[in-house]
Amino acid sequence: MADDIKRKDAQMRATINQKLVETGERDSIHKIKQHNQLQYQKFTMQFCLEVVKQKGLEHITVDDLVAEITPKGRVRKFDLLTET
Repeated sequence: MADDIKRKDAQMRATINQKLVETGERDSIHKIKQHNQLQYQKFTMQFCLEVVKQKGLEHITVDDLVAEITPKGRVRKFDLLTET
């Protein structure tokens, strides 16, 4: 029974992927994904620079930076996913 479900799932994935390729939507989705990833990287870099400027390079550790960035990064990643 589990094998049957896995086979149907794989078959459905293949069908969906084929339809996406045929309509050109797969490329569109890929471009949107790349754009969102680039936006996220820019946001993260800018936020890191702001935190380092506020606290000073001598007064911040990598662990401090990660602790500051992680909550905002998660929210921003979610926002980017829900925008499109």
